[in-house]
Amino acid sequence: MMKQYHEAKAACGDALLFFRMGDFYELFLDDAKVAAKILGLTLTSRDKDSDNPTAMAGFPYHQLDSYLNKLIRAGYRAAVCEQVEDPKQAKGLVRREITRLVSAGTLTDDGLLDPREANYLAAVYLASPKTKSREETEPTAGIAWAELSSGRFEAGIFPKSRIEDELARIGPAEVIYREDDVRLSPDTTAPWSWTSRPAWSFAEDASRDALCKQFAVHNLEGFGFVDADGPAIRAAGAALTYLQETQRGGLDHFRSITAHHRSGVLQIDASTRASLEITRTIRSGSREGSLLGVIDRTCTPMGARLLADWIAAPLIDRARIECRLDAVSELVGDARLRGDIRETLKRTFDLTRLLARIATGRTGPRDLQQVARTLASLPDLKARLTNRKSERLQFVEAHLHLCPELRAQLESSLADECPLAASDGNFIRQGFDKELDALRLLARGGKEWIAAYQREQMEATGIQNLKVGYNKVFGYFLEANNSQRDKIPDHFIRKQTLKNCERFITPELKEYEEKVLAADDQASAREQLLFQNLRLQTHQHLSILQEVATAIAELDVLAALAEIASGRKWVRPELTDDSILQIEAGRHPVLDVTLPQGEFVPNDCVHSPEAGMILLITGPNMAGKSTYIRQVALITLLAQAGSFVPAETATIGIADRIFARVGASDELSRGQSTFMVEMVETARILNTASPRSLVILDEIGRGTSTYDGLSLAWAITEYLHEQIGCRTLFATHYHELTQLEETLPRVANLNVAVKEWNDEVVFLHRIVSGGADKSYGIHVARLAGIPKAVNERAKDVLAQLEVDHRDSLDRPTLSPPGDAAKQNHYQLTLFGFADHPLLDELQKLDVNAMTPMDALQFLQAAKNQLQTPAKS
Repeated sequence: MMKQYHEAKAACGDALLFFRMGDFYELFLDDAKVAAKILGLTLTSRDKDSDNPTAMAGFPYHQLDSYLNKLIRAGYRAAVCEQVEDPKQAKGLVRREITRLVSAGTLTDDGLLDPREANYLAAVYLASPKTKSREETEPTAGIAWAELSSGRFEAGIFPKSRIEDELARIGPAEVIYREDDVRLSPDTTAPWSWTSRPAWSFAEDASRDALCKQFAVHNLEGFGFVDADGPAIRAAGAALTYLQETQRGGLDHFRSITAHHRSGVLQIDASTRASLEITRTIRSGSREGSLLGVIDRTCTPMGARLLADWIAAPLIDRARIECRLDAVSELVGDARLRGDIRETLKRTFDLTRLLARIATGRTGPRDLQQVARTLASLPDLKARLTNRKSERLQFVEAHLHLCPELRAQLESSLADECPLAASDGNFIRQGFDKELDALRLLARGGKEWIAAYQREQMEATGIQNLKVGYNKVFGYFLEANNSQRDKIPDHFIRKQTLKNCERFITPELKEYEEKVLAADDQASAREQLLFQNLRLQTHQHLSILQEVATAIAELDVLAALAEIASGRKWVRPELTDDSILQIEAGRHPVLDVTLPQGEFVPNDCVHSPEAGMILLITGPNMAGKSTYIRQVALITLLAQAGSFVPAETATIGIADRIFARVGASDELSRGQSTFMVEMVETARILNTASPRSLVILDEIGRGTSTYDGLSLAWAITEYLHEQIGCRTLFATHYHELTQLEETLPRVANLNVAVKEWNDEVVFLHRIVSGGADKSYGIHVARLAGIPKAVNERAKDVLAQLEVDHRDSLDRPTLSPPGDAAKQNHYQLTLFGFADHPLLDELQKLDVNAMTPMDALQFLQAAKNQLQTPAKS
C-alpha cells in the first residue's frame, strides 16, 4: 500500500496528498506533519515499534471539504487520491488514482466557495521588451483569467506597469506565472496566492494549439485575437493547461474565450480601487461596508457575482451604458413587475456553478434536481418579460430557454428529496424505471422474509432471544445466547463463538441472503446507470443552459439596481461625452444607505470650463472634505456601471479613468514611506491622466515639510490645469492654494461651511463657494479626546505663531509653557537647530571670487568647525 502511496505522491508534486483508505483520508510522512499543524489533526505513526516509524494523520471522508477549505486558506495545494474500484470486487490491493488537484484558483465545490464571489485563476506572462529607435519600450504582459466554477475565460494584453491594477480588478484567488521569469516579482502581500509553473506551459505554439483544441476551432481570430496577441494567448494557454492538470477530467463548460480590450471599460488602478472601497473596505478587507456590499440587492449568487463585475469594470461606451439604464428605468417604473421577478428569482439556484460541476463530472443528484427546479421557474419569468421595451430585458427574455424535454425528464426521474452524492442511493423516483422498481421490491421483500424467518426459527427451536444479525464478514447469521446452547438444532452450522453467545448459519438463510444482497447491489448499479444517463442528457444541454444562466444573472442585477434606486430615491443620470460634471444634491452612496434617513447632508458639484475644472476644497478636518470628493467619484462610477445615482439630478461626462490619491496603508506594509507612496501615485496620475479623466486628490504634500508640501501641491495643481485639463477635486489643508483661483481661470475654490458659536465650532458639512481661512484642528483634537492640557498648550503655541514671533533667521519661535518671561533663555525653534558662528562666515562668503581649491579648503574647514564641540 505504501508503494502505491509513494507513486501517487510523486505524481502530485508539492501538493499535500489526501489518500483514501476505506472511510478515511490519510496523510503520511511530511504531509502528515504539515496537516497536523495546519488542520489540527492528531499526529500518529505506522510501525511504531520500528526504528523509522511512518508519521500519519487522518480524518473521516465526509469531512474532506472542511479540511480542504482550511488547507487552501493557509496557502497550500492538495491532491485527492480516491479508491476507484469497489473493494469487494478488487483482486488484491484496491486501485487508487488522483482524481483532482485542488488549489485556491481551481475550486468547484460549494463548500469551498463563497456563493456571491467569483473565484478566478489568473495567469501572467511577461513579454520581452521591444526595441524601437534605440529605446526600449515598456514590456507588455499577457494576463488571462478563468473561473472553473462558471466556465468564464478572458485574456488580454496590458502594459507591465498595469499588472497590479488589472489583478486588483479581477481579484483572482490564485495567480500562476513562469518560474524562470526573474522580472516578475510576486507580491506576497497581495490577497491571492502565487504558483510558479514550468516555462514550457507558456509556449506560444503549444498554447495556441491547446486553446484551438479546447474550443474546436482552427484559429482564435473568431474570438477577437490577432497575431500581436501572443502574450495573451501564452497566458491563456498556461491557464488552460493548469486547469486540465488539476481537474483530471472534462472542461466542457469552457466553450469560448473573450479577448479583453481595456478601451471598453473605465480604468481604475489598484490604489484608487482600494481608496474608494469599491469592493472591499480598507479596515477589514471585507465586502460588507464597501460600495458593492451596500448596493447589492441581488437575489441569486449568479447575480451577485455579475454585479461585482459591473462595479469593478464600469463602461465607457455611452450606448452600452444607456442600454443598462433603460432596463433599470423600466423596472423602476413598474414595481409590481420588479417584485414578481425578484420573487421568482429567489426560487432559482446557482445554475452557473451547477453546470460547471456537471461538466467536470463532479455532480450529484441534488445538482440535477436544482437544475430542474430552476427550469421550472423560467416560464413565469419569460411571461413577465414579454413585450418589454428596453433592449436588455428583450435580450434576457430571448435567452430564457425553457428546455421542456430536459425539465420533464429530470422531474419525472428524480425523487422529491435527493442526496448530494449518487452513492447514497434512493434518489430515482418510484415508477420511473420498471427494472429498478423490481429490484427494489426484491430487496425489500428479502428483508421482510428474513424477519419472518427469525420468528419461524424462534418458534421451531423455543429459543426466545434468537435473532438474525448481519456483518460484512459472515453476512446474515442466527445468534443465540450460551444459556440456550442445548436447544440448538443439528442443522444449525456454527460459524463464530463469542464470550456470551454463538452464531450460526443455515442453508436456507444463506440462499436467501444471496438473493437479497444481489438485488441490493443490482438496484444500486441500476440507479447509478440511470443517474449517468440523466447527467449525460443535462450535459448535452450545457451550451443552452449557460445562456440561461447568463440571462438570469443579468436580469437579477438589473432588478437589484432598480430596487435600490426605487427604495433610496436615486435618479437616472444623464450621460454626455463632454468633460463636465453637474451633480445636484449628491449623496455618498455608502453613507446614504448606512446612515439614518435624512442625516446625510447632500451637496452639489459642478465641473465645467465656466464653473471650474479644478475644484480646490478647503476647510476643517473632519468636516467632510474627503467624503465629498469620494462621493463624486463613486457617483461617476455608479453611473458608468449602469446604475441610478444618489442625487436630485446628475449629468455625468463619461470618464476614461478615475484616479484617487488617498491614504498609503497598503504600501506602508511593503516598506515604502508615506511620502514616497504619495509621490509615486501622484506621478502616475500626472503621467497617465487624460482630459477625460476624473482625479480626486486628498491632502497632497502632508508627508513632507510644510513648504515642500505646499510647493508640490501648488505645482501639481498648475500642471493639472495647464497640461492635462481634466476634472479634479483637490481637498487640501494648504489655504495658500486658494490664491490660484486668481491666476488660473479653470480653478474654483470651495470650502466646508462651519458655524462658530459660544467658543464652539459646528461642522455644517455643506460645501460652499470660496476658500476657508481656518482649519479648527485644535477643536477637532478636543473632539477626538486629546487631554485638555495638550489642547490648552496648543492654543498658546498657535497664538504665538499667529502673531509671527521670529528669530534673527526668520524662524518661528515658541515660549515654554507657563514661562513666557524666559522666552529668550529657553528659546525653542520649530526647525531644530541653534545659531552657529559658521552661519556668519557663510553669509559673508563671496562664492564668485573663489577657486575650486578655495571652495574645497573652506568646506574642509567648515566640517572641522562643526565637528568641534562648541564652548559654553
